[in-house]
Formats: sequence, structure tokens, C-alpha cells
Amino acid sequence: MPIGKVKWYDNEKGFGILTADDGREVFLRANALAADTGEIKPGMRMEFGVADGRKGAQAMAAKILDRSPSVAKAKRMPARDLAPIVQDVVSLLEHSIGSLTNGKYPDGDASKIAAALRKVADNFDA
Repeated sequence: MPIGKVKWYDNEKGFGILTADDGREVFLRANALAADTGEIKPGMRMEFGVADGRKGAQAMAAKILDRSPSVAKAKRMPARDLAPIVQDVVSLLEHSIGSLTNGKYPDGDASKIAAALRKVADNFDA
């Protein structure tokens, strides 16, 4: 069976393109994957069969050989280190409620709140 990498794949639409190790591009549909495959990302190595379809080569019985590691997850801080930052964000937000209720944005804390929210969001989103 040929082996290749995912060139691109749209998980919502359920199709994409594989590039076989010999350079040939193969169309990949969601129905060629096992039901428990999960999210497909560019760079994943896959093993697949090939069948000639109406519009060219199509992957059959594709399976993931190895998942590419997430760079974002590798860079995010340990959960124990993030916990105090989340506590600080909660405190800053609670402190700003009074100003916001009176129709004003917090003066001195606004940039601190924004920076802390970004830091937490970046780590949660990884």
C-alpha cells in the first residue's frame, strides 16, 4: 500500500489531498477513513489504497501512521503554572465589574487584563 502525507484536508467538508511518497496526488474523502479517525491535519503520514475514480486517483481504506505533533501544545505552559495566572485574571475581572457597571472602562488595569486574557487564551487554545 502507498504511503504519503496529507497535503491539505477540510474536516468540515470531509475531503482533501494526499501526496504519495512518489509525488502523485490522491484525492481523500472522509468515507475512506475509519469512523474513529478524528481530525486530519496537514503533514500527517497515512497509508492508503488507490483506486481510479472519475476525476483521478482516490484513496481507499486510509489510515493514519503517525500524527504530527502540535507545535502549539508543545509551547504551552504546564497547567500548574497557568493556574495562578487564571486566578489573577479572575481577580482583575472581578475588580473591574464596579467600573463597568458605572459605564466606565477600568483605567489602570485594562492593559493588564487584556495581556492576562491573551496569555490564558493562547494556552487554552493550543
